[in-house]
Amino acid sequence: MNKRLWVTGLLMLVLGAGLGYWLTGNLEGLFLKGHGPDHIKAPPDDKAPGPGQPLFYRHPMNPAITSPVPAKDSMGMDYVPVYADDQTATEPGTVRIDPVTVQNIGVRTAKVARTTLTRNVRAVGRVDYDEERIVRLHPKTAGWIEALHVDKTGQWVRKDTDLLSIYSPQLVAAQQEYVLALQNQEILSNSPFESIRRGADELLSSSRKRLQLLDVPDHQLHELTDKQRIIKSLHIHAPTDGIVIQIDAREGQYVTPDTEIFTLADVGKVWVYADVFEYELPWVRPGDPAEIRLIGVPGRVFSSQVEFIYPYAERQTRTNRIRMVLDNTEGLLKPDMFADVTILTQKQLEALTVPTEAIIRSGTRNQVFVVRAPGKFEPRPVQLGLDSEGRVAILAGLDEGEEIVTSAQFLIDSESKLREATAKMLDTPMHHDMGKHHLD
Repeated sequence: MNKRLWVTGLLMLVLGAGLGYWLTGNLEGLFLKGHGPDHIKAPPDDKAPGPGQPLFYRHPMNPAITSPVPAKDSMGMDYVPVYADDQTATEPGTVRIDPVTVQNIGVRTAKVARTTLTRNVRAVGRVDYDEERIVRLHPKTAGWIEALHVDKTGQWVRKDTDLLSIYSPQLVAAQQEYVLALQNQEILSNSPFESIRRGADELLSSSRKRLQLLDVPDHQLHELTDKQRIIKSLHIHAPTDGIVIQIDAREGQYVTPDTEIFTLADVGKVWVYADVFEYELPWVRPGDPAEIRLIGVPGRVFSSQVEFIYPYAERQTRTNRIRMVLDNTEGLLKPDMFADVTILTQKQLEALTVPTEAIIRSGTRNQVFVVRAPGKFEPRPVQLGLDSEGRVAILAGLDEGEEIVTSAQFLIDSESKLREATAKMLDTPMHHDMGKHHLD
């Protein structure tokens, strides 16, 4: 009886172990199937992937998650296969795209070529007065304005035009001294002593010189000499041709040598200022020819040249001012007119160049994509120089004859950054630990 019970127990134990083994295998499969790719069991490592076979599969949204077998993420998206040739790129971020996709996304290329760069710089200009032809008129002595003969700004005056009459006690006293010197010289002209005659002549000369230094006009000085009669109000004349741009004195006003009574500007020549942007400034040099066009003078092109480049930049506009000079004998150019300025720069640069649109500017570096083989694109950092007419000089990073991408490079750049991030993550110990955790 005991023997029969012992045999029956042994049979039940064997059947229980077999059933447990079977249930364990099936439940593990069910568990893995329900928990997604993060817990996929690795296949045996006794067989390496064959040619054309993917090495593993990458999560479509997180490159750090991989699977050795095809899988889907929690949103139902297929994992992306990663092949051996994708992992053998010579540089991180190198992209391989099949020809159909290359054609669909509109990839165009161009050759790195050696060309001569030139540039015509266009800028907005403004007509202004010639600073060297502006006269600020001050009286040489204090007094009162008796009469203002030119009393409107904008008036054109010629040299020696009578501007105003001024009464000045100092001028009256100087006239009295001059008249006395005249009379003294007449009396002593027949003196038998040469020193007395010479002293009388010197006194007359010095008193006359004093009136001239006080800007007494010649015609009034002649009148004073001939009539020997004191003139109460003396005239102040225009020292040059020009227009009156400011009047700071009126009739009856007391003025001193500190008072700027008139400001005159000769507009026979004018200055034209132009504001050149910082990136165009390296092209401009003094002496470069310039063409100037004004809306107020249609159909005319005025020729000039760059006379001066100011040694500072404008803080608000980030531009640099240059100056040109124009002849204005016709009077067509009015200060504060706006002008379109074209500077025909003479600078030429022989350099390796690429189309401007080929450059990907990330803020921290500039790069292009070089075609290494059909459908294979390598990111290449480059150092940029001057640019002109849609081409930019390459100082370092490319060789003549290399083929670069000029369109759709931003799509390629996105894929390149993803590949580069994947490669970095796959090389970190953290990733291997994660993969071991997922597979164990």
